[in-house]
Amino acid sequence: MAHKVTISGLDTNKLPKLTAKQSEEYLERIKKGDRVAREAFLLANMRLVLSMVHRFSNVALDPDDLFQVGCLGLVKALNHFDPSFKVMFSTYAVPMILGEIRRYVREANGIKVSRSMRDTAYRAMQARESLEVKNTGDPTLYEIAEEMDVPVKEVVCALDAIATPISLYEPISGEGADTLLVMDGVVGERNPEEGWTERLDLRAAIKELPDQERSVIGLRYYKGRTQMEVSKELGISQAQVSRLENNAIKRLRSVLS
Repeated sequence: MAHKVTISGLDTNKLPKLTAKQSEEYLERIKKGDRVAREAFLLANMRLVLSMVHRFSNVALDPDDLFQVGCLGLVKALNHFDPSFKVMFSTYAVPMILGEIRRYVREANGIKVSRSMRDTAYRAMQARESLEVKNTGDPTLYEIAEEMDVPVKEVVCALDAIATPISLYEPISGEGADTLLVMDGVVGERNPEEGWTERLDLRAAIKELPDQERSVIGLRYYKGRTQMEVSKELGISQAQVSRLENNAIKRLRSVLS
């Protein structure tokens, strides 16, 4: 990789360079919404990504993939950078680029995914970043697919393909003896008619929960929301969501045991 000149289709020898003054001028234009300046600035700073990728030369992963992930970190850095920070852009960007690459390396698994599928997933992540900046909120899969001009099922399949498998023993919530694991929510290979009474009991028990606890359980376990998403939706802190969830689980266990 140390001698790699072309990476992800880019001839790194031909990447432009910017002086400190030019960088300031570009950042000022970008702040005013100049998309041409934004693309040129990102291209010029891809040398930063390349230098970070070289740090992972001993990792058994495709350097092109690491480069693309690093470029996501570069885009994130530019999206959040403010000249009033009084630091050079490169100083601000390097930790974010490294963070993205390290996360990818840490989460990489042995499941083989086709190159086209990975490319679609990377484009989806870039589209999500772009939509978050435009709309200041989390875009839906349909919005991401529309931005990419591809069917939504392709986006779903691509993102699922690069997702990291979760252990059945991964804790979802709670502590100690009250810890709820992923396997607790997995349906076994039993007769689907078995357990219908338990489901009825569970529904009845949930109805008896205090309003906030019932809302948290509904959003977390029936709609698949994260604690952060529930926090935003209910207008309470993530710590409150966690406490309400744990209290609800304890109540349900005491009723159903």
